[in-house]
Amino acid sequence: MSRAPRSWSPRLAVVLAILAIIVAACGGATTSPSTATEAPSSEAPSSAAPPASANPNFEGMAYPESGEAPCGTADYSGIMKKITAVDELTVEFQLCAPDPAFLPKVAFSVFGIWDSDYLAAHAPDKSYLTAPVGTGPYTVTEWTPGQRLVYAANPNYWDAANAAKTPGVEFRWSAEAAQRLIELQSGNVDGMDNPGADDIATIQGDSSLQFNVREPLNTFYLGFNVTKAPWTNEKIRQAIAMGIDRERIVANFYPEGSEVATHFTPCNVPFGCVGDPTWDFDLDAAKALLAEGMAEEGVDSISTKLQFRDAVRGYLPNPPQIATEIQSQLRDNLGIEAELDLQESGTFLDNNAAGNLEGIFLLGWGADYPDPTNFLDYHFGAGSGKNFGEPFEDIAAALTTGATSLDDAAREAAYVEANNLIKQHVPAVIVAHGASGTAFKADVTGQHASPLSNEVFSVMQAADRDNLVWIQNAEPLSLYCGDETDGESLRACEQVNEALYAYEIGGTEAIPHLASECAPNDDATVWTCTLQSGVQFSDGAAFDANDVVVSYAAMWDTQHPLHVGRSGAFDYWPGLWGGFLNPPAS
Repeated sequence: MSRAPRSWSPRLAVVLAILAIIVAACGGATTSPSTATEAPSSEAPSSAAPPASANPNFEGMAYPESGEAPCGTADYSGIMKKITAVDELTVEFQLCAPDPAFLPKVAFSVFGIWDSDYLAAHAPDKSYLTAPVGTGPYTVTEWTPGQRLVYAANPNYWDAANAAKTPGVEFRWSAEAAQRLIELQSGNVDGMDNPGADDIATIQGDSSLQFNVREPLNTFYLGFNVTKAPWTNEKIRQAIAMGIDRERIVANFYPEGSEVATHFTPCNVPFGCVGDPTWDFDLDAAKALLAEGMAEEGVDSISTKLQFRDAVRGYLPNPPQIATEIQSQLRDNLGIEAELDLQESGTFLDNNAAGNLEGIFLLGWGADYPDPTNFLDYHFGAGSGKNFGEPFEDIAAALTTGATSLDDAAREAAYVEANNLIKQHVPAVIVAHGASGTAFKADVTGQHASPLSNEVFSVMQAADRDNLVWIQNAEPLSLYCGDETDGESLRACEQVNEALYAYEIGGTEAIPHLASECAPNDDATVWTCTLQSGVQFSDGAAFDANDVVVSYAAMWDTQHPLHVGRSGAFDYWPGLWGGFLNPPAS
């Protein structure tokens, strides 16, 4: 996208708009930004059919099946209280507290809706991980592991006005930016993700190609498991934060438009940069503080692993080179010896979720929606799990206040406190917000780079070709994204599965999708979603409110028979909704 970075309104606009008047149900959304020669539409879809009369034979489900989740008790930190299929086309979400980010959350592809009967048949043997069924514009026809993932247009797609413009899409992958560019230049693919920093000028100088800028709504950080020595010592963590020259890293390894991070959340997210900025580079202070911390731990040297995956992301454009640079800085600046530990991507993410990374680990985050809850609650909130060993109670408390307040002043005060505590405790050294983008053949219309990295291929047309080939950074881990956090997997799921709301094409505004509207009560603790009628899954099953209840319950309750997934971690649910029902023992 050629437009300048956009700043987001301090109040989550979509909540205010809905609390005042249900705008989304009554009018089209604005056209989303794009550099494409033919801009894709981002209007909310109209109903697939006139509202159906109530089905007298429909038996609506509720979850929990009896009673409500035990809000505010020691055993339950979650915000979800009860989900009910009021009738065939109405779902009611009862919350333990207001949630100003409800609509952006239900637009997120992790909370995509599945055919409940298909889930029951295919979750137990995990066959749904590679053979998904959804309501989306494409269906999966082939997945050859290590080679390609092939889609065909869904002939029965419910939203005819937004049906796939190109009959077929194929995903390929390569960890090397140079190889992805070679594939694009040679005509083997039509589009690529994340060109290398040195390749962007080459693309921009080639009239047969087009580069689309992606806003840096992401964060790269170095993480610690704060339950494992020596990272239990706060002074040692603070010393490392002061002893890493972040400006050197950004200047040498990141493309133009990238930024040295001052806060964990990017500044163009509301409340992202309130509170104190993170530690400045101060080598003398870092060495002194490190010596104090080591004395407290009774050690005179530190040796560790520097753990990472070779997965290119907007926040980490060249993992091996950046890992080597950090290894050198730890040794030269602080005398810390770090052995590089390269892990397979899925293994690395699973180890992080399980709290099994004992060294300093390189990881990052790309925005799923523009609200602090997405960046901060997932990583540091009450339901954030073991990514950093265990949550800090004071950070989690401040984040809960911010996540459940509808008042801007109260939210800002909460995020000032949270950001100051994140600086103090240093569960992570905050490094960079990385600029990135996509590149396509110039004849691909509808092309775009989403700030959420959720490019929608159904709006793209590959000239007169019947197939659009896309090469990204890595192979998806699975196609059931209720249990995935990796962006390469999420993008693959998003072509097949849809959520109650969606994000505007190439943007971040939440707009109605499988729901024609979701409207709150006066205090935003109850949200009632009216579903589109006439929608079918790709297996021919009719979409109804029970599918919503089951899709959510399977993620929410660790004792639900469909709570299976790939790894079983389901990290996003507690990270964004505060906690599981029947949480596992810590």
